[in-house]
Amino acid sequence: MARKTDPGDNMLKEYRTVFQEGHYVYEEKRSRFIARVLPVLSEEEAIGFINRIRSECRDAAHNCYAYYVEGEAAYQRYSDDGEPAGTAGLPILEVIRKRQLVNVAIVVTRYFGGILLGAGGLVRAYGKAAAGGVQGAREVTVRTCVEARIDVEYHLSGKLRNMLMSEGFTLAGADYSHLVAFTVLLPENQKAKLEEKVNDITGGRASLEYAGERLVKTDDSGNILEICQITQS
Repeated sequence: MARKTDPGDNMLKEYRTVFQEGHYVYEEKRSRFIARVLPVLSEEEAIGFINRIRSECRDAAHNCYAYYVEGEAAYQRYSDDGEPAGTAGLPILEVIRKRQLVNVAIVVTRYFGGILLGAGGLVRAYGKAAAGGVQGAREVTVRTCVEARIDVEYHLSGKLRNMLMSEGFTLAGADYSHLVAFTVLLPENQKAKLEEKVNDITGGRASLEYAGERLVKTDDSGNILEICQITQS
């Protein structure tokens, strides 16, 4: 089943997804459910991932899947791949919905063990496998941020660092040469605040420049896992 909607903005400013490809195996009454989860940026990537798993697991009884992708439009699709209607694709999709994930594809491959599980058993098994796969793939928050570079003299750098941390700006790095150069990440709407605070704390003796937008991936503790430059088309 498929649904397409138009969210009205082709650049998500903040969303939840997974960080890497994840894998999880769940067994129920000798049936093996193998979940594979992948972060994707387009429906084409999701379909390519699904087709790859289908090719690798041709001998499986079922390769059921769900994905949700947002970009210029939102795409949502799921498949039971021969399992009773509503017992496989929908439970996988529910894992995506409950965790409010975007730009993710999940395939759960079933190798039949010879014992029927019933509709309720299938729903639980596919849901547990998908949830385990998401955990293995590691949930992250992706934010669109502006990168700023602040050059300041050494004797002002401690006060500036303290201000950046206390005001909630993300300090992504510091370079120490003849000056201290801080790399700071912040939402677009916080630029005026940053400029005001930097000017106040340094008495106008710091240099502040912007270096474009970045995609910043953080874990649930706020740790930065990856910073990606946004390519302008």
